[in-house]
Amino acid sequence: MTPGGYRPPYGTPPPPRHPVEPAEPAPPPPHSVLKSLLGAWALAACSPEETTHVEEHLTECAPCADEALRLRDAVGLLQTSRNLDLPPPLRARVLEGCLERRAARIPVPVWATPYDAETARLDALLRDIGDAEWHAPLQLKWFEREEPTARRATVAGVIGHLMSVDGLVAAALGLDDPLGARAPQSPTDRTEAFWRTAHPPPTRTIHEPWREQTHALIRTVSFAGRGAAELSVSYGEFALPLRDALIDRAFECWIHGADIAEAVDYPYPTPSGPHLNGMIGLAAQLIPSALAGRRRAGLAGPARHLVVPGSPGRSLHLEIEGPGGGNWFIPLDSPAAVGSPDCAVAQVALEDVEFCLLVAGHISPEDAAAGQGGDREAVREVLFTAASLSRL
Repeated sequence: MTPGGYRPPYGTPPPPRHPVEPAEPAPPPPHSVLKSLLGAWALAACSPEETTHVEEHLTECAPCADEALRLRDAVGLLQTSRNLDLPPPLRARVLEGCLERRAARIPVPVWATPYDAETARLDALLRDIGDAEWHAPLQLKWFEREEPTARRATVAGVIGHLMSVDGLVAAALGLDDPLGARAPQSPTDRTEAFWRTAHPPPTRTIHEPWREQTHALIRTVSFAGRGAAELSVSYGEFALPLRDALIDRAFECWIHGADIAEAVDYPYPTPSGPHLNGMIGLAAQLIPSALAGRRRAGLAGPARHLVVPGSPGRSLHLEIEGPGGGNWFIPLDSPAAVGSPDCAVAQVALEDVEFCLLVAGHISPEDAAAGQGGDREAVREVLFTAASLSRL
């Protein structure tokens, strides 16, 4: 009741309210506590409140900020999804530096180093890809009877193909052939036999047998010494000395490694200049015999001017540009003749990688951006013969 008997219409008013003072924020934890939380913070295991305190502290404390950065980097290395292997170019530089300081007791022969390098690069790629990528589809391409040919495969199937054909080199060195003692000699037949008998289809489990075989080949030729270079490796219809066979295998390993890299979107540089030069030199060496074979099959015109074996004969100047480049003079009428600049009747100029893709059957002779001069028929026959060196 109010003075004077006045009663407010809505009852007794509430007592006046005093404004509530906001509570002061809790002080941050001391430095020692925040420092002890750095490990949990790096692992993203702190509560939101702890995370706020730690991150505010890192803006003010340089020692703790440095420690936090080191811990975050260490956590990144512990992630199992990240590959800890060195990138191939860095790995090659590290190995080269190590060997300069301490030479290997049993060095790899110079003629085997392209195979060693290309199998190591492909091995690094295979260790980086996931299980699903082993089943990624790709096209194996080659050139057969004037026409481009292709065959569907998977990444695992390609590694099985490489292992099957490498088995020819293994057998020549007295090692176990992965396809057995009665396996065919033809690279194509060996691959077909492997694919036909591989049940279920190859998976990433093919990686380790292929890798072990490549290591066994390099180890065996290294211990065998100089005499091993001239051992004969039979490919069925032809044979190559071991030194040339390993360059051939290095070439195919690079080409199929690049096929796999394209299928799984992986960076894959070209081989070093000296290794490319050796691969191109082997192809140039094989062209005269392959051209003679095309003549016998009616796929090339007749020889125009035969000479005494070992004498200079009509030649084509093959000029290859780039780090793997050089100049080769290819006899046109007989593999027994000697190529000579004095007898050159035509010239072809190509980039090193483009010539290798032509030899691999990955581009057609018509699509090769060649600088050409002289006898047009000679140019055409050499370009088509280079493409015919490709195979499954």
